[in-house]
Amino acid sequence: MADIHKVGLDTTSMTMIQALRSAMDVMLERDGNVVVFGQDVGYFGGVFRCTEGLQAKYGKERVFDAPISEGGIVGAAVGMGAYGLRPVVEIQFADYFYPATDQIVSEASRLRYRSAGDFTAPLTIRMPSGGGIYGGQTHSQSPEALFTHVAGLRTVMPSNPYDAKGLLIAAIECDDPVIFLEPKRLYNGPFDGHHDKPVVPWSRHPMGNVPTGYYSIPLESARVHRQGERLTVLTYGTMVYVAEAAAGESGLDAEILDLRSLWPLDIESILRSVRKTGRCLVLHEATLTSGFGAELVALVQEHCFYHLEAPIERVTGWDTPYPHAHEWAYFPSPRRVANAMRRLVTGEPPLPPLMPEDDPEQHAGHEAGTGGGD
Repeated sequence: MADIHKVGLDTTSMTMIQALRSAMDVMLERDGNVVVFGQDVGYFGGVFRCTEGLQAKYGKERVFDAPISEGGIVGAAVGMGAYGLRPVVEIQFADYFYPATDQIVSEASRLRYRSAGDFTAPLTIRMPSGGGIYGGQTHSQSPEALFTHVAGLRTVMPSNPYDAKGLLIAAIECDDPVIFLEPKRLYNGPFDGHHDKPVVPWSRHPMGNVPTGYYSIPLESARVHRQGERLTVLTYGTMVYVAEAAAGESGLDAEILDLRSLWPLDIESILRSVRKTGRCLVLHEATLTSGFGAELVALVQEHCFYHLEAPIERVTGWDTPYPHAHEWAYFPSPRRVANAMRRLVTGEPPLPPLMPEDDPEQHAGHEAGTGGGD
């Protein structure tokens, strides 16, 4: 990762929204083949204002609105990419990508392979993802595992403004299709899972200090967010800050690895950390079953088995639609994460995967042998 204090880079405080906008601004200026489009991204500036002002600056042929048709948006982008453009398209919420699935899976991801390298699909598909904003079941999903399963796609999820800008520039410059997932709970500040506390703005966080010009971050690079010796937390997106809060509240010396690129993975960084600590916790907001964490668990088990001092733990969302009324029962809390950290270090047996451990009464019942699994 580039040094954010590197001499010669002028920096300023940015939110993640401003950093994403700055990345697109930089690339629109540097490369005349870059175009930005999607629902309401032109005049309106996008539902979260990530593209605000770009149409006024670059014109309606470079930044423009599209009909309400995710399949049409991505399909047009695939064709543009094949003819030499570098489209950056926005799906308003990750929950809305499903109508575009055929274009993403059958066309974009396979174009290089099916044409024997004659054509590529250098498109970037931006999608706000995750919960924590009371968006309910259709505005809170974390579908990253659906993309990492598809050969030919790259999947990226930044956790801060500095990474967001550098990774988005790298995604736009990449000749492969990139799914760029943006944790919308982090748009305006880091969030540690304590929803009852005041929001901390990015202006008070070092990763909110972002270079104003061009820089990029390699797409296949993880970042050590917190150094530690007792256990490794493999995570990404909003959960980076939940893990940090849990480590602080539990008093455990946890190393937190922010994956940033979900696929391809920076497997070397994962193995280096887990082999050092001997313990591994996998954390993500998406549902448990067949979540991306299952792949991480398999890789750690395969490559680090003889280094592990305890069974790998997983903390995730539950196997339910994202509930509006019970958002914070679904959202992996610092308490759930801290409990898993303690089990890893103390050697206590892991709870059943669906044990609602934030419910003290049911937790007590489980320990007494009378608790239910759901």
